[in-house]
Amino acid sequence: MTDMISQIELEGQIEKVTYSNEETGYTVATISVHGYHEPVIIVGKIMAPTPGEIVLVKGVWVNHPRFGRQFKVEEHTKKVPATVVGIKKYLSSGLIKGIGPVMASRIVRKFGEKTLDIIEHRPDKLVQVEGVGPKRVEMIKRAWRDQREIRDVMIFLQSHDIGTAYAAKIFRQYGNSSISVVTGNPYRLATDIFGIGFNTADKIAEKLGFKNTAPVRVEAGILYVMNQLAEEGHIYYPYNLLVERCREVLQVDTDTVIGSFASVVDSKMIVVEELKRDIGRFAPDKKAVYLARFYVSETGVAENLARIISTPKKIRLIDSDRAIERVQKKIRLNLAQKQIEAIKAAISDKVMVITGGPGTGKTTIINAVIKIYEKLGARIMLAAPTGRASKRMSEATGYPAKTIHRMLEFSLQKGGFQRDQDRPLEVDVLILDEVSMMDTILMHHLLKAVPKDATLIMVGDVNQLPSVGAGSVLRDVIDSGRVPVVELNEIFRQAGESQIIINAHKINNGLIPEFGHERKGLEDFYFIEQDDQEQVLEIIKELVINRIPRRFGLDPIDGIQVLSPMHKGTAGTENLNTVLQDVLNPCKIMLIRGDRNFRLYDKVMQIRNNYEKEVFNGDIGRITEIDPEDQKVTVTYDCLPVSYEYSELDEIVLAYAISVHKSQGSEYPAVVIPVLGQHYILLQRNLIYTAVTRGKSLVVMVGSKKALAMGIKNDRIMERYTRLAERLKRTD
Repeated sequence: MTDMISQIELEGQIEKVTYSNEETGYTVATISVHGYHEPVIIVGKIMAPTPGEIVLVKGVWVNHPRFGRQFKVEEHTKKVPATVVGIKKYLSSGLIKGIGPVMASRIVRKFGEKTLDIIEHRPDKLVQVEGVGPKRVEMIKRAWRDQREIRDVMIFLQSHDIGTAYAAKIFRQYGNSSISVVTGNPYRLATDIFGIGFNTADKIAEKLGFKNTAPVRVEAGILYVMNQLAEEGHIYYPYNLLVERCREVLQVDTDTVIGSFASVVDSKMIVVEELKRDIGRFAPDKKAVYLARFYVSETGVAENLARIISTPKKIRLIDSDRAIERVQKKIRLNLAQKQIEAIKAAISDKVMVITGGPGTGKTTIINAVIKIYEKLGARIMLAAPTGRASKRMSEATGYPAKTIHRMLEFSLQKGGFQRDQDRPLEVDVLILDEVSMMDTILMHHLLKAVPKDATLIMVGDVNQLPSVGAGSVLRDVIDSGRVPVVELNEIFRQAGESQIIINAHKINNGLIPEFGHERKGLEDFYFIEQDDQEQVLEIIKELVINRIPRRFGLDPIDGIQVLSPMHKGTAGTENLNTVLQDVLNPCKIMLIRGDRNFRLYDKVMQIRNNYEKEVFNGDIGRITEIDPEDQKVTVTYDCLPVSYEYSELDEIVLAYAISVHKSQGSEYPAVVIPVLGQHYILLQRNLIYTAVTRGKSLVVMVGSKKALAMGIKNDRIMERYTRLAERLKRTD
């Protein structure tokens, strides 16, 4: 800290905010100061700087090697502006919902220097302004009140070095109780508010004087670690390993962790289950620790699957050979032996799994099964985990398919899924596609709603990446041996003409794909060799902007998807998005939120399930409106417009490039995949296989063949701690 005697004090009006990080408060802004001929550039921690505000800053002059003379802020206080120009600038900044630049000009023209007093004390007089009716007055009154209260929260958080990005969220969650909640138990923030994790809550707690070993901290820390492990895909974690992980993360001794463990168990938020010695490598730990929701879900999946398996079929068919003969004539195809085997199992068994890669005839089987059961008068339902997957299923079969959430009639207002054991689905045959994407919790909710006499057919590719959510349902069901499994591995003639499909199967079998074999015309699979990261970036830009659109006639935004194994690095999704946004969407209408820049027409992706908005993790859309007056952004997903408050924008990210995990269940006309040695930590066979199988008409890989070979060789599936297969075996 600079010695107080050397500090200088300046007072000025904020003219322009060049940069402001909402999390840290670090700001670069320009202020006009009386007596200074040139505007002054100020840098430092200023919470929620707003053009038009008067700031009193204390600090020192510094010389930046690149940007020259700047004023480094060490302390600051804010005042509302007093001049007409300042008030207009202040209101035009989007500070108050309901007042944009045009409305700000009208209000200030009407009330002049009394404007802020009118808004504060006599807001009903605003109806005298053109375009302001009673409804807008109410919006402005509410926004002004909220802004004032948010500022109180902001000032409180600022005094504890917490950025303003969290203030609006905290206020939205707790209202006027915000400060009392935060001071009473800051760790509530980690569980109650999306985007505020344990680490942020921990920083707040430290500033508030909570000790490292405080029981409330350790208890919250255990739950934080358990949730981290769930994000890694684990349904449970061995007790001994969990205690060690908690000790490392929380930086406390083992006894402190163990001491708080009992309290978390008593709170019913976790469940501890004894492990039997017959489950192999997990035996030494003796205990399995579950978050309660995963314990309920895993045991529920096992019980409900056993219930369905053990109940006789409602729709039965005696002569399956004749039915298959008839359906072959109807679809005008001679079915392969494995396909006939799958159809017979679908007809005779209560529950079955069909697994196989692209081009192996899964859709043909589904179509045949639908036709056979339709003739028997069965009530048939088709479903998939995501909107994109259900849409593909419907297009491929000509039969209506729904997302599982829609099929189970999810309602936020009514408190969750409306279809369950008390109000089961009205279905005789349920066909699920992309089951590899289904996590344990979703499968639990689904199986609760399946009538016990219904037939359940699960279709998926077990060699793809496992679900983003915790568990490995499809693999566990197959490994349990409780249901018939038909594995398709024959590539059919038409699919065999696709180098994408041939190479996908080669990758799955641990073989290097073929590149550049002799064929006339355009190919559908390319590898561009380049080891230098910066050059890979340039090649990807050229491919997306020029080469692919020109040669294949595809739209550079809607027709091409860049898939990267990683988020960080030169060829990671974050940097790729910044680069591709600049070249693909130079639109000047934009919204800057901290270090994130959203532009009108940007391609974006939802990154969490939002049941209220009915948009889900992985949905891709386009920004179709940015409204600074109402502080809202509209994103259109498949013709469905969805509105976001500015404070909700951490739910979306740019999607010119996305991770391979997020691409699951989707198919794109063309995919471009960087493969570099820097990605080696994540390069695995199932990741490369999943990426390649996302391309419908074109796959272009750019990078190192050595890195590709390393990834294909690495067939170690990241083990997930689950007991579903074991539970299913015990139901036999």
